[in-house]
Amino acid sequence: MIFRRALQREFTHAAAAVFVALFAILISTVLIRLLGQAAGGRVPAEAVLALIGYGALAQLPTVLTLTLFIAILVSLSRSYRDSEMVVWFAAGVPLTSWIRPVLTFALPLVVVIGAGSLYLTPWAQQQSSEYRDRLDSRDDTQRVAPGVFRESSGAQRVFFVEIGAGEDGRVRNVFVSEETRDGGLVVIASAEGYMRSDEEGRRFVVLEKGRRYDGRPGTPEYRVMEFERYEVLVEQKPAVSQPSRTRALPTALLLAQGDKRSMGELLGRIGAPLSALLLALLAIPLSFVNPRAGRANGLLIALLTYLVYSNAISVFQGWVAQGRMSFGVGLFLPHLIVLAMLALLFYKRLAVSPFWRARSS
Repeated sequence: MIFRRALQREFTHAAAAVFVALFAILISTVLIRLLGQAAGGRVPAEAVLALIGYGALAQLPTVLTLTLFIAILVSLSRSYRDSEMVVWFAAGVPLTSWIRPVLTFALPLVVVIGAGSLYLTPWAQQQSSEYRDRLDSRDDTQRVAPGVFRESSGAQRVFFVEIGAGEDGRVRNVFVSEETRDGGLVVIASAEGYMRSDEEGRRFVVLEKGRRYDGRPGTPEYRVMEFERYEVLVEQKPAVSQPSRTRALPTALLLAQGDKRSMGELLGRIGAPLSALLLALLAIPLSFVNPRAGRANGLLIALLTYLVYSNAISVFQGWVAQGRMSFGVGLFLPHLIVLAMLALLFYKRLAVSPFWRARSS
């Protein structure tokens, strides 16, 4: 009981620290990407927080898998470095005794990873896609931000508003540049502007006290028009939903469709909890550290094993989606290979004289 309690406590502390670090890295990465898109006008600033949330939820199974693997690996490696493993082995505790406490700690997380991979990740992907569709369907007036040049959805207009709408709903110092279909250029500058709607629900941009410049770049033919009031009809852009990506489809729909792409995506979702469970067990023999040798070698080999394993699942997923491999073979083959590797590593750590050394001698 002392042995199991000590392991559970150390696994929990290590997992909490690793999860906080990995989740912070994930949030920072998503935030940097979205801030770049917001600076370029592709994503409004008020949408960054929602998209960060959806992105974090979509990547949560991957973060939990890494957390589980690294927490067990770090905890057992510390026991080797501090010679605690020598004490346990001398007390008659074999390496296989670590399987039960590792499974006790890992199985609840594996269930969470499976639920996240099968249900949470596709839901977050779908919500993010729908949210981006709603952002793309906004009209040009909703893209305007004070002090920022913004391009219209059709890339034909550029807007600039120096001072945003106040309590009266008016903006100040408006600039609009528009390219016409015949290659001309229209520039409008006004002191004030606001929005209004008529009885039929049509929306108009009303500019007051300004000038309009019409002409063709490279020629002296320009026309200047001053106005006290200038109205422009805002074209309502219909909301067009993009076709749902396979990653955003619910798991039940993937099973109902049963095509190659759906089966490939389903393979990846089922493979997430299976790989998390096998990685947790694989961390037991991979955690071996020689106290007199370098500490980083074992950790690098373990991380390389994780990368190869996860990439192998992606490769098999692609082959199933392309029809080059059946679903059953693609689902079980990479995990069976890792299971064989797991048995071989346990044999290497438990056997006094492995068969390959016996033959060489």
